[in-house]
Amino acid sequence: MKYKKRKDSKGRIFKPGESQRKNGTYQFRYTDIYGKRQCLYAKTLDDLREKEAEIEKSLNCGLDYSEGNITLIELVERYFKIIGEIEYNTIICHNFVLNLIIKEEFCHRKIRDIKTSEAKAWFIKLHNDGYSRSTLCSIRGVIKPAFEMAVEDRINAYNPFSFPMKSLKIKDDSQKAIAMSDEEESKFMEFLKSNKTYSKYYDECVILLETGLRVSELYGLTIKDIDFINGRISVDHQLLKKRNGEYAVTTPKTESGARYVPMSVEACLAFKRILANRNPPKAEKVVDGYAGFIFLDKNKNPKVALHLQHAMKRALDKYNNTHKVQLPKITPHVFRHTFCTKMALNGMNIKSLQYIMGHSRIETTLNYYVHTDLEKATKAMGEIVKLVQKAV
Repeated sequence: MKYKKRKDSKGRIFKPGESQRKNGTYQFRYTDIYGKRQCLYAKTLDDLREKEAEIEKSLNCGLDYSEGNITLIELVERYFKIIGEIEYNTIICHNFVLNLIIKEEFCHRKIRDIKTSEAKAWFIKLHNDGYSRSTLCSIRGVIKPAFEMAVEDRINAYNPFSFPMKSLKIKDDSQKAIAMSDEEESKFMEFLKSNKTYSKYYDECVILLETGLRVSELYGLTIKDIDFINGRISVDHQLLKKRNGEYAVTTPKTESGARYVPMSVEACLAFKRILANRNPPKAEKVVDGYAGFIFLDKNKNPKVALHLQHAMKRALDKYNNTHKVQLPKITPHVFRHTFCTKMALNGMNIKSLQYIMGHSRIETTLNYYVHTDLEKATKAMGEIVKLVQKAV
């Protein structure tokens, strides 16, 4: 007997597993890689077949994955799908890494064939190509956990990227923020205060220097976050702007980022001047439930980090173009280093300083003490030299 092909209500021939339901919608039945029967549904046959194509690709990927037969790039993409909800900045980092490794021939190799020595050789090649050590750390920060997933799933016997970065003997060529000297700080702040163009940023810079806040935390502050009675700032979020122009409020950079930061007299006065001059919009912008942002741009929208970063660069360029003695690179993050260094020099308890800075690891805070101990030692030696000269 000749087999009669099944068709839908419009006369279109079904593929194996497809059918039309009584309500006019469509379904597709298939078996997953674990041998279980599954169903998916769609309003139209075209939509159903788009989903079928995705399922087929997923099934093939699953089978290839189970045999370690996928590429490094496919492994990373698979890892991204299972890590769940992450911060926007992390998404940006992941996309950066993915766009970088797609261009690398090494990353089109099968994961089962990659050895630790080859992974190290690839990193050295990337460094020779001009990528900094910090960029290599970002790449490893994505690929290493992706391979850990494969090891946990018993796809790979070991993780070829589990080696410590110091084993590569690659020089740390990242540019670290260096705290300003008292003289440098004084010169730059006086220039901001007196310059007609950049004086509007003076109070914001005062607050950064007096609190050690991250610039994204500063611009995330709302009116209710400032407690003048108790002289403190509540820091439990930061404001970002996505590439599509949308604003987003995220938690602080680390779990220790949520904190109260005490205000100095200078910071308190700066906040009062800013609030007194704040020209509120007709309707306060609401971002993820937060409203009443203190710092607004000329269009009465909340400011974001790039706003001050660009302004400070232009101000520094202006200063260096008009002064014989040049100032070094000054950024909002340099302000943060300057605050922390000052507090360390003044003898603040290390645990208290860690809390105010919002550092998750005390080692991060201790890095500032390395520099301050040298400075203290230099000052002490200077005093000894003066005494010896007087005695002579």
